[in-house]
Formats: sequence, C-alpha cells, structure tokens
Amino acid sequence: MQGPDQLVHPTAIVESKHVGAQTRIWQWVHVMPEARIGERCSIGQGCFVGAATLGNGCRIQNHVSIFDGVTLEEDVFIGPSCVFTNVKHPRAHVSRKSAYLPTRVGRGATLGANATILCGVTIGAYAMIGAGAVVTKDVPPHALMVGTPARRAGWACRCGETLPAELTCDHCASDYEQDGETLVLRT
Repeated sequence: MQGPDQLVHPTAIVESKHVGAQTRIWQWVHVMPEARIGERCSIGQGCFVGAATLGNGCRIQNHVSIFDGVTLEEDVFIGPSCVFTNVKHPRAHVSRKSAYLPTRVGRGATLGANATILCGVTIGAYAMIGAGAVVTKDVPPHALMVGTPARRAGWACRCGETLPAELTCDHCASDYEQDGETLVLRT
C-alpha cells in the first residue's frame, strides 16, 4: 500500500497499513503487516521490517532486518547491515516465538554499520554504537560503545560528536555532567 505522500519503490512489498506520511521505502524491502512505521522515515534497499515499531524520522540504511519485538524511538539511525536478534537460543526445529525478547533503541541513537544488537537490551537515547560492535547488555543514554562485546569508550553529544573529557561539545557547545554511569545535560 502506498499513500499519496509516501514513496514506495515498485519492487518493495509493503503489507502494513501503518506507514506514516513522507516515508520512503526503497528497492526490495519487505514490510510485514504487523509493522508500524512513523512519519518521515527512510528504509533502504534490501531491508526487512517484521512486527516492529519505528518512530518518526528513523533512517534505516541498506540490508537491515528489524525483527519482531524491536522498537525504535524517534530519529534513530541504523547503519548498513546492522543486525537485530529476537531470541537468545534459536533452533530451526524448535519454535521460540513465545521466547522473543523486546529490544528498544532510544530517541536519536545511532547504530553503526554491521553492529549486532542482541535481543532484550535497551539502548539509551543519543547513544552511539560503533561499527561492528556487539551489544549484549543495556546501554546508557549518550554512551559511545565499541568492540566485541561492546564497552563504553566515551560519551556522545546529542549532535553526534564525541565529547571531550570536560564534557562540553566542541561542535554545538552543549554542556554535560556525568552522574554515576549516566550523562545529563547541564541546565
């Protein structure tokens, strides 16, 4: 289905009736009936969207599968070939749909190319997951995560820049303070 203010490539299969205005769905994408996609999203070539929820303004790059139980809040960026899982102990011969664990990605977060996100985790708002990282546990807001398994290597500003040690962004001048294992914007 395509609304008058959407762009859906002719090779895409969009079975959901819940696709927001100004959303662009590119070549060879499959959107399942249970998917809920917000306004102003872009879903790149070769993607799959199952029973997942995508908030307004999400940008999904090429070859990403967003499986059942994944929720992306507004303005999330997912890099090419990022991987989500939805069950911890998969077997081809054992149905595990009742064991799917929800995964949530907070507003404004970025997941780098080829990152792997294990099911059941929450990635905080404005977190930055490096390319190829494997996220196995919850990520605090603004955390910069790298490696396998992913570990915090610093903090990221709302604008996406890595914050220096004094926690004032060199790009936008936002000023933060660390409170334990979280980062908060100073008022």
